[in-house]
Amino acid sequence: MIDKIVIANRGEIALRILRACMELGIKTVAVHSTADKDLKHVLLADETVCIGPAPSTDSYLNIPALISAAEITDATAIHPGYGFLSENADFAERVEESGFIFIGPRAETIRLMGDKVSAIAAMKAAGVPCVPGSDGPLGDDDQTNLKLGREIGYPIIIKAAGGGGGRGMREVHSEAHLLNAIALTRSEAKAAFGNGTVYMEKFLENPRHIEFQVLADQHGNAIHLGERDCSMQRRHQKVVEEAPAPGITSEMRERMGKICADACVRIGYRGAGTFEFLYQDGEFYFIEMNTRIQVEHPVTERVTDTDLVVQQIRIASGEPLTLKQEDIVMRGHAIECRINAEDSATFMPSPGQITHYHAPGGAGIRMDSHIYSGYRVPPNYDSLIGKLIAYGQTREIAIARMQTALKEIGIEGIKSNVELQRDIMSDTHFQKGGTNIHYLEKKLGL
Repeated sequence: MIDKIVIANRGEIALRILRACMELGIKTVAVHSTADKDLKHVLLADETVCIGPAPSTDSYLNIPALISAAEITDATAIHPGYGFLSENADFAERVEESGFIFIGPRAETIRLMGDKVSAIAAMKAAGVPCVPGSDGPLGDDDQTNLKLGREIGYPIIIKAAGGGGGRGMREVHSEAHLLNAIALTRSEAKAAFGNGTVYMEKFLENPRHIEFQVLADQHGNAIHLGERDCSMQRRHQKVVEEAPAPGITSEMRERMGKICADACVRIGYRGAGTFEFLYQDGEFYFIEMNTRIQVEHPVTERVTDTDLVVQQIRIASGEPLTLKQEDIVMRGHAIECRINAEDSATFMPSPGQITHYHAPGGAGIRMDSHIYSGYRVPPNYDSLIGKLIAYGQTREIAIARMQTALKEIGIEGIKSNVELQRDIMSDTHFQKGGTNIHYLEKKLGL
């Protein structure tokens, strides 16, 4: 049984994991860089270990330092959160080879789903609908690639097999630009991910981003917890997420959810995961699987009344899922606004000291954040400083509660994107529901 967990992350997700551990009576070890000694979860953890200087390459991405922290504290397991090493198969492998439990999938599963080419092949074999494409990596023969582009039909998109987070992608709208786009994407992918493999897909021009949450144990049980709509994006980065997705019927949900759960069983998946799809003209197209907890997991927790992080820990402990598919009922509507330390107009990061912080409250409001009055936001990491979640019996009530919470929240001393979130909540197209992934950028004139 897991009795002590190293939280191999920072910020709001680290605090979220700590709270789940406390609920389960599990001791915690907070690792931190020199820039993060004042993080809230570091102040609350049972033990703390400084793992290096501020740059993430020297701290949160330092595998030997993280494993050493587990060794010197006699921890049982390591929870990677999201980002950093959460989808690094080598890290998962090293953790388990060192005698610790990795709270996530097996290394081989992370490798399978982390390479977009192998992931698509595995999903096709499992009966998951995929975007029409090259069905494998692109070779070096120009004529073959040009022919493939004509067969798929323009516009198309070139993607890096090892990409993620919106990086390693290039749209191509005519044959004249194809070969250059392939060469550029290969070069960038090699430099950014150490893997120059690229593939080709049909570019869907007006899709929504719909994803399905799954849980699976090592005993062959898997369930889905419905879908989320994450279409409000800027440069492939999610800004607002909600559950359930507007316009998705219960029949669609059950059909696609079952496909995802069955795919988990087929590939031997373990833990929490998310199947991401593009949705257009009533059809779903698989794009990738995230083999970790998602930033937006709270909206699913709220509408299904399920603690996903607790479930992750129980599954990693070897317990079979106690939840069955019939236990999962989606009630009401939840919306999450990502609160970033950045200028709403220019999107430039805004590190610095928070001189005053007031968290919003009221019926249906949840604020997941590590910040507090006097906390200094370091310039070294992602700008996310909190997630504001509003729940209501209907989508309209959830939006109204979010609007009130966004008026109530107070963050002084640094700039934040609260004004942008207020604008989105007041947008008539968002309020109607069903906007596509390009809507926000067009609204912002990007």
